[in-house]
Amino acid sequence: MTFKQGVPRIKPYRGPSGGWGSAKSVAEITLREHVVVTAPTILSVQNKPDGYMCVSCAWAKPAKTHPLEFCENGAKATAWEVTSRRADRVFFSAHTLHQLEGWSDHDLEEEGRLTHPMRWNAETDKYVPVSWANAFEEIGNELRDLAPDRVDFYTSGRASLETSYMYQLFARLYGSNNLPDSSNMCHESSSVALPESIGASVGTAILSDFENTDCIFYIAQNVGTSSPRLLHDLQDAVNRGVKIVTFNPLRERGLERFVNPQSPSQMLTGKETTISSEYYQVKNGGDIAALFGVCKALIEADDELRASGRSRITGNDDKPKDAENAAMVAFAASIAAADKKNVLDHDFIEEHTTGFDEFAQTARMLQWSELERISGLTQEEMQKAAATYANSDAVMMVYGMGLTQHLMGVENVQMVCNLALLRGNIGKPGANICAVRGHSNVQGQRTVGITEKPGLVPLDRLSQLYQFEPPRWQGRSTVETCEAIMSGQSRAFIGLGGNFLRATPETVAMEEAWRKLRLTVQVATKLNRSHVVHGAIAYLLPCLGRIEIDEQATGPQAVSMESSVAHFHGSRGKVKPAGPELLSEPAIVAGIAKATLGHTNVPWDMWVDDYSKIRDAIEQTYPETFRNFNERLFQPGGFPRPLPARERKWVTKSGKANFITPKALFPEFSTSQSADVLHLATLRSNDQFNTTIYGYSDRFRGVRGSRKVVFVNKDDIVRLGFADGDTVDLTTAIDTDTIRKVAGMRIVSYDIPSGCCAAYYPETNPLFPLPHHDPKSKTPSYKLLPVRLLRSPRGSG
Repeated sequence: MTFKQGVPRIKPYRGPSGGWGSAKSVAEITLREHVVVTAPTILSVQNKPDGYMCVSCAWAKPAKTHPLEFCENGAKATAWEVTSRRADRVFFSAHTLHQLEGWSDHDLEEEGRLTHPMRWNAETDKYVPVSWANAFEEIGNELRDLAPDRVDFYTSGRASLETSYMYQLFARLYGSNNLPDSSNMCHESSSVALPESIGASVGTAILSDFENTDCIFYIAQNVGTSSPRLLHDLQDAVNRGVKIVTFNPLRERGLERFVNPQSPSQMLTGKETTISSEYYQVKNGGDIAALFGVCKALIEADDELRASGRSRITGNDDKPKDAENAAMVAFAASIAAADKKNVLDHDFIEEHTTGFDEFAQTARMLQWSELERISGLTQEEMQKAAATYANSDAVMMVYGMGLTQHLMGVENVQMVCNLALLRGNIGKPGANICAVRGHSNVQGQRTVGITEKPGLVPLDRLSQLYQFEPPRWQGRSTVETCEAIMSGQSRAFIGLGGNFLRATPETVAMEEAWRKLRLTVQVATKLNRSHVVHGAIAYLLPCLGRIEIDEQATGPQAVSMESSVAHFHGSRGKVKPAGPELLSEPAIVAGIAKATLGHTNVPWDMWVDDYSKIRDAIEQTYPETFRNFNERLFQPGGFPRPLPARERKWVTKSGKANFITPKALFPEFSTSQSADVLHLATLRSNDQFNTTIYGYSDRFRGVRGSRKVVFVNKDDIVRLGFADGDTVDLTTAIDTDTIRKVAGMRIVSYDIPSGCCAAYYPETNPLFPLPHHDPKSKTPSYKLLPVRLLRSPRGSG
């Protein structure tokens, strides 16, 4: 049954992740998108060695694939893209953009695939067809009239390596380093933190680490909704006896129980795999305190072992124990009883790290009461997690955007590194850091130059290859682009995919400013909010999707992307394009570039005819990373990106891995201690990928028919004078100069730590002030915002 938007229906879901619930959900969306007949054939090659890579999450193609290498959300994304529905010329002739502004996000995309290039007609307020040649010429004319620093070139997470390389080259030839991308809004905190800590800009884990690990610390990532294929690796690890220690505010079903839909015996018997052996519900923003507590337990136990000797720890002496230290002594005894020689890896720390003494002393000085208050965990819980960690030889650290989208996102990630470094859990089989990325090539785009930071791009090499002088000034990140749009500094926005207006904070002010742009150009497969709100001159350019056959002059083309575990994979489209007028992303980028720049030393036409030539150019630009790129394109399991940290070579200023001590345990808010303030975290639903809303069913959380809900601890509901089912308005509890409100939210009693609440993204984005971001990474703090619940004029639900 498909649930439509309307009155929420709340009924707790008792089933596991996966299982029949997943199978039913896949069947529903293939039926709704009219691809029931074709879907089995299409899905059979998803994430296979010679097939296409999933258009949703960034999890890797394994070398040894399962019979069906897709998950529930991956199947939804595929059905959503290969739908038989069309937003064609007839559709646009029937609707003004003012009318379409009143449509929901779901309904806009549900109209189906875009089929023709369109230009906004101011007289009729409609998109009208335009030829590709005229669109390119007119866009080029507009760009030539603008100063390069007043134009922003945005990239979503799904553009291929080939397209991304061409796009960043076009921007730099034009004279701009304004290359904001979706990474700025998700894992930029990783991109800042990891180089400082370990000298790598991405996680160090590879798929084989899941086969060799003894223990996994799984932190702030909802595998069941965001990357369900990873559940196969977690299930295999559990079946080998691996302990999974989870830190997450909500109890997410994918981190609790799983039935593999590809296992006939599990489907028939309902046999479930318990994923997490330990589950700790950390308060929103309490991650540094929780991880510091684990580190403190390890350091103090190590101090006790080293100071007293093993005999005293195991109780073989008659000296009385200090009652205040009894818990620590007992914990140290549990380590000794497991026949561990030490708690910390002092040889690794001495040889490979700096900053340990300062970090360890800070940990010793922290009070357990303060760590408990901020984290929401007890001392015993943090010590239990530490004991599991200490008694494991190879531990993986897996984390997601629940750590990065914070005011202290960089420090969050560095605390993960600190914990790993204490026992040398980087650079050995089964012991590495896995930063689970969101969109399918958001990591790879950075690898080939999509970045506002010129220091991360081999500009001298680009200059040599293409005979031009690249701009050297610092470009704009996503937050800075929003600031420039609102101030009027930015005059044009070129969007390579994505739904920028829905993804950014400060939604109301952003939409108002967006309309004042001179030019908006959107390259897309489907209609969304960023297209119906527009600039004075607006173009909507439909492109081929990754799943579609991309036929060029030299034949069908393949593209490539980078996975969350830093492997590059080829992808080959398999279905007929949605319409004859569609162009590929490389062809669109080349068309705009040629019309804007005129003659350059870039063989745009040759590249569009044969994408292998683009890969040759990428290899010339990044020879160490992309050695023999074309030859290895479809290597089973992908080919790895060189990561010195995996070999314990630390490309940092110190030449070693660095313990970096956070400056605080929690950000300071003027209203944080107010009794009526809750700390909000935004969430995806089970029927969503990023800003794409597939439907109105969040099966795992038991919500159907609406996304306007706020999940609140049952005791907080009573304490604040509300009842489950009441309708409230959410208001931002900081920055009182502007009133930020999302109205008409239904309270849902949920298992979430006291003092916290959660609601869906992007519906609650209007609450987030633009300055509410990590100061180093500028990643919006979507996982921590002080809010108040006010009784809605609508009354109770």
